[in-house]
Amino acid sequence: MVGKKILGIITARGGSKGIPGKNIKLLFGKPLIAYTIETAKKSGVFDRLILSTDDEAIANVAREYGCEVPFMRPAELAQDATPHLPVIQHAVAWLREHESYQPDFVMILQPTSPLRQAFHIKEAAELMLQKEPDSVLSVAPIPEHFNSKKAMVLGEDGRLTLLSGDPIYKRVPRHQDLGKEYRSAGMIYLFKTALVLDKENPNFYGERTLPYIVEEKYLADIDHPEDWEAAEQALTKLTESK
Repeated sequence: MVGKKILGIITARGGSKGIPGKNIKLLFGKPLIAYTIETAKKSGVFDRLILSTDDEAIANVAREYGCEVPFMRPAELAQDATPHLPVIQHAVAWLREHESYQPDFVMILQPTSPLRQAFHIKEAAELMLQKEPDSVLSVAPIPEHFNSKKAMVLGEDGRLTLLSGDPIYKRVPRHQDLGKEYRSAGMIYLFKTALVLDKENPNFYGERTLPYIVEEKYLADIDHPEDWEAAEQALTKLTESK
């Protein structure tokens, strides 16, 4: 993208418990992480594409597929409970301090979304550059029967109420009046770099987040063996439809 630098950061730590070695496990003969690397490179969006990992085996596979591995992630940032924010802060700070590289935007790409396509990345980047929000988040529509206006909670007194606390008779009866609701798709997180460096409130989203809506057929979030099987089936369908 002319005039602006977009850094792609693939995050892939070792030590996965749900699916041991999942980031480099073969999916139809290709390491899982390779799908993300190849798609990111094909998009033509990134000024640089790097990997943040603590695992040498993952790093070696990433290099084979053309992804930079400028550093190894510190062990304290590769624990089960480590959130993404300090991982990205570390990557951005390392590149700034060691290579004087400062991107305008950062996109987080998780290997657990192998159905992501190059056009998804490109369109999300175009949305950012054209509309100039603080962030762009990939989302998917929530099915109508899961709409929050239909959801109920059980109080301590054993009484059902709507999430708002209103009695059940106040729920929205017509589906036309429910309104669209969305969930995070986990595929793309794109944001201004300055957000994660903010000293008072570092975050990925800022005050103005725009949605990049993704079709269900492209969604996959691989954490458990059954997720892997679902991704295989979805990938087969995508391949057959092309």
